[in-house]
This record gives sequence, structure tokens and C-alpha cells, in this order.
Amino acid sequence: MRLSDLMQGIRCECLQGDMDREISTLVYDSRKIEKDSVFVCICGAVSDGHDYVAQAAEKGAAAVVVQKDVAVDGSVAVIRTEDTRLALAEMSAAYFGHPARELTTIGITGTKGKTTATYMVRSILEHSGYKTGLIGTIEMIIGDETIPAANTTPESYVIQETFRKMADAGCQCVVMEVSSQGLMLHRVGGFVFDYGIFTNLEPDHIGPNEHKDLNDYIRCKSLLFRQCRYGIFNADDSHLAKIMEGHTCEVETYGFSEQADLRAQDVHLFDRGGVLGVAYHLSGKLDMDVEIDIPGTFSVYNSMTAIAICLHFGVRPEVIKESLARIHVKGRVELLPVSSKFTLMIDYAHNAMSLESLLTTLREYHPRRLVCLFGCGGNRSRDRRFQMGEVSSRLADLTIVTSDNPRNEEPQAILDDIVTGVKKADGAYISIIDRAEAIRYAIEHAEEGDVIVLAGKGHEDYQEICGKKHHMDERELVADVVKDGNFIR
Repeated sequence: MRLSDLMQGIRCECLQGDMDREISTLVYDSRKIEKDSVFVCICGAVSDGHDYVAQAAEKGAAAVVVQKDVAVDGSVAVIRTEDTRLALAEMSAAYFGHPARELTTIGITGTKGKTTATYMVRSILEHSGYKTGLIGTIEMIIGDETIPAANTTPESYVIQETFRKMADAGCQCVVMEVSSQGLMLHRVGGFVFDYGIFTNLEPDHIGPNEHKDLNDYIRCKSLLFRQCRYGIFNADDSHLAKIMEGHTCEVETYGFSEQADLRAQDVHLFDRGGVLGVAYHLSGKLDMDVEIDIPGTFSVYNSMTAIAICLHFGVRPEVIKESLARIHVKGRVELLPVSSKFTLMIDYAHNAMSLESLLTTLREYHPRRLVCLFGCGGNRSRDRRFQMGEVSSRLADLTIVTSDNPRNEEPQAILDDIVTGVKKADGAYISIIDRAEAIRYAIEHAEEGDVIVLAGKGHEDYQEICGKKHHMDERELVADVVKDGNFIR
């Protein structure tokens, strides 16, 4: 591929060398530079690619793409652009032959619900005969291949490479989670989404390494709707007006609002012997009853998100109903069929906001007892521990404090911080530092009518201790307890 073709349409200036030359590879990691590579210098949180231009020249790179002044050997082409992250996205799209043009692209953004909604969309489309790839927090799915995810929204090069693999594998569609960081860092640059979806927004990801304030968080989320052809929005969210500012897409809405294009009515919760779910009636663009074996009002929103998207593909109502009735998402209010006498679930809730939302939802099912087992990660804010402890003690009847990912901290010190928060409310609690033993305690001491939630780990299948990840899957820990059978069935 010629460098001039790779840079076509990108606002840039060639400061040195010749752009009319063949290149071998496109890289943004200096360790992967080889002869005739184009090296894009990215300013990262840990290192700056501009510090490696001399190394790029030594390795025989054909060109470097920069946004800062650099000094480099005269045989290397130096191309300057305003934002190398945006340039990487656009170059990656060209490098892989613009694969997004061969797929119907669906991007879902919001504080909560992205993961569940993407799986719902994929399930419905797959059952309708549309081969659909997925990019999200848990994994990437390319045809029959599943790859564990490193980021919610991968780097732009990885996205374009994945799109190419999906198109080559015969995928017709791709549904992906789009994080605010992904939008801010141009990871989804270089193409236009066919559909952009907004689920909801709450204060989150605000801090020195993410967004400086709520307005910046909202601004980044809203960028998706200047980069999609069709926008589907939660009509009930209080931040909707700001999210829609400057949008360039056609608009459709869903929610409980009478003004929504797709509306939910007559919501009722159900408990079928350890299985919690929700049912409702849908009106507006589609008239039908919906039932899902995932508890809570947020499940209504997630399913409406999926339905609103899939209606654009002409999916039949009966296929939608069948797909939603059997949807399960790993680590997202994931019900484990342990006993008909009590309910046991795994959820990724790992901060005070998500834990409060989850426990408040489960309270609506009027359990005999609500039991919450959780820990907090090491080398993270201590405030999170106090806050989660207080939330659990206030909303759960019994809190079981245990380890999560202690990382490089002493596990007992983390538990002590959580208990400090627990004591701010009046819920009963017990501390069991070993997570396997804590889970065993929760199941073996379950009472009829209990709802037990194992919070914080979700889809993770490891425990990080002193910089090393040790295999630990809560589903396996539960299975070990079930095998022994020392609990009510």
C-alpha cells in the first residue's frame, strides 16, 4: 500500500521526505516497527510515541506521523497532523480497506446497560438470520471465534482490524459498546455508524485520568450522535437534551414517556421459584407483550433498546420474544439455578452507584432476606469501600464482606475499610476474607425466600493478587458448593 493512499483525506502536512512510497505495516506500538512501517506517535497515559521516533528510524520505518515537533533522520518521512489519534483511526480504516462499509454498524453508549443491550441485539439478530459480530466489555465475537476483551472500546486499529475479520468471516452486522473514553480518544473514528444508541447517563468516570467533570462526560457521549446516520435515544433520561445537542442523525426514542416512539406499559415483576424477571406491554411502533428472565426496570430499558434497533432489520415480533425470553449475559444479573427455594445471582456492580441500583431493584421483589456479598479492589479509591459498605448495609439484610482483587494491598486492610462503611448503617454483616469460603457461607446459610447477590466480579474469572492473576470463577465456586449439597434445595 502506498503512503499517499493511506493518508488520503486526512488533514496533514508532509514536513520531510516523500509520501509517494510503499509501506509495509501500520503500527502505533514502537515494539512492532519493522522496515517500511508507518509509525503513528500516540500520546498515551504511560508513554509518548514521539519519544520513539529515533528508534523508528533505526528500525527502518518509512514514515512517522506526529503532532509535535520531532527531529529524525532525513530518510524518514515526517507527517504532521493536529491529532494523531484521529489520524490513526482514519489510517486504520484505509489500511484495512474500510471494512465498516461492508457491515451494518451499531454503537451503544451510556453509563449503564451497554453490555446487556449489545448481547440482546446480537441474540435477536442472530436468531433472525443476520450473522452478527460483537465488541464489548466482556469479549469480542467474530463468527465462531471469541476473544476476551482488554477494553470496553479497543484502540481504533484493533476495531478496524476486527471489522475486517468480521466482514471476511461473513458477518453482516456488528454491535459494539462505545465508551466515553473511546469517543474522546477517537477509537471509533474513521467511519460512520449506521445506528447510534443512547441508553442513559449518570455521573461516572469523572476524575483526573478520565473526564474532568460531568459536562465533559456528557460532551464525549454526545459525539456518537454526530457520527451516526440514525440515533435511538432513551426518552426518559434527564440528560437527553444535552446528549442530543449538535446531533446530525435522524432521531427515534423509546421509554415510558407518552412522547416516546416505542413505549413500555403495565410493567410487573415475577418470581418463579428462584428465577426473577420482568414483563411488560410494548406499544407505539410495535404492539406486543414482552417477558425477560432478568430482574428490574433496567431490564425493560435494555430490552427496549434492543427491540428499537432490531425493528430496523424487519425482525418478526415472535423472534424478538423468543430471543429475549432466553437471553443471559455473563456477569450481568446472571441468575444461577442453584435452588428453587432461594435466588442466587452474579453481577458486576463494583461501585456504590451500581450496587445501590442493583440492591434497590432486588428489594422490589420483597425477598425474605437480601444478602449481598462483595469486596473492593486494591490500589483504588478508599472512598469506594466506605461508600459500598454503607450502601450494602443500608439496603441488604446481610452483608458478607470478602476479597475482590486485592492487587498489591493487604486484603484485611481493604475489608476493614469496607466494614467502616458498613457500620454507618444498621445492616447485619460478617467478614470472610477468602471469597470461596464467603460464597460457601452464603449458600449454606441461605433461607427460603432469600435473594443472594455475589457482586463485583461479574464476568471476571480471576483474582488479582500482588500483580498476578489467579484463576477464580465464581460459577465454579458455586458449583463446588452445589456438589456438596449442604443447603436447602
